[in-house]
Amino acid sequence: MATVLHAVLGYFLLLFTVRILRRRAGAQMTMFEFVLIFLIGGIIIISTVGNDRSVTNCTCAVIVVGFMHRALAYAKSKSPRVGAIVDGSPVMVIRKGEWQQEIIYRTGLRREDIEAAARGIGVTRIEDIDYAVVERNGHISVIKK
Repeated sequence: MATVLHAVLGYFLLLFTVRILRRRAGAQMTMFEFVLIFLIGGIIIISTVGNDRSVTNCTCAVIVVGFMHRALAYAKSKSPRVGAIVDGSPVMVIRKGEWQQEIIYRTGLRREDIEAAARGIGVTRIEDIDYAVVERNGHISVIKK
């Protein structure tokens, strides 16, 4: 019964923390935000099924991680360099209609990925793409010619 109670308390603590820290949809999250969610979830799992089942320790750990997240988010807002290190930066894979082969190779993208993003905005031919950018959250933005 204690495990179930810890799981319920952990669920509401995680829900409350995520609600306070960020209001973005999951598809728009950066890697920084996914790490935060997984870390907090891991803390709650450990407090639920681990040897130390202290709700106080779990709550303190989640609060510390939340404060770390806020401090790093503040640093990102003050320094674009910190933001680029933590979240990455957008990468242009098609520039003025030309494929950037080196960048495509480094990102591990396939032609089909860009074609799928293009179809999402109504572009049926790859030749009609002027720019394609892989955003920080992994979404591919396509701009028609």
